[in-house]
Amino acid sequence: MISLLLARRLKHAGLVWRAGNYDFFAIPDRGMDDRIFVISDLMANLDIFRGWPVVTFHGSAEWALDYILTTELVWLPTEEQLRQALIDKLSDQVQLLVNLSSDRRGYRCTIVFNGQERDFESPDGSNAYGLALLYILEHSKKNNIE
Repeated sequence: MISLLLARRLKHAGLVWRAGNYDFFAIPDRGMDDRIFVISDLMANLDIFRGWPVVTFHGSAEWALDYILTTELVWLPTEEQLRQALIDKLSDQVQLLVNLSSDRRGYRCTIVFNGQERDFESPDGSNAYGLALLYILEHSKKNNIE
């Protein structure tokens, strides 16, 4: 799973979360940064409150958080979700390349973006994908590329 810091950077760079069942998320800046939540059919549900998407909590007697806007949450995308987001962002490139490799030092995500091959390294695959996606989001934002 990616770090909360990288997840925050991805959110700030413009990664859009279309919340769904089994998505992981954090509730930052409320004394729960080290806790990871998951949307499921049991404890946390995705609802609409006054026209806004919210995550509601049911059956939690130990704390009084009835709902929270998804805009206040930080999505922690899985490795699969990050890979798919990368493929989606790179789909208009002349050469589509998204490759994850590993060796004893860690993982390397290799992409081709704007005709240039780039590598992103991390101790785990999720963060390598996340760093590549962050690069694309930040550079697309700077150049007004969507």
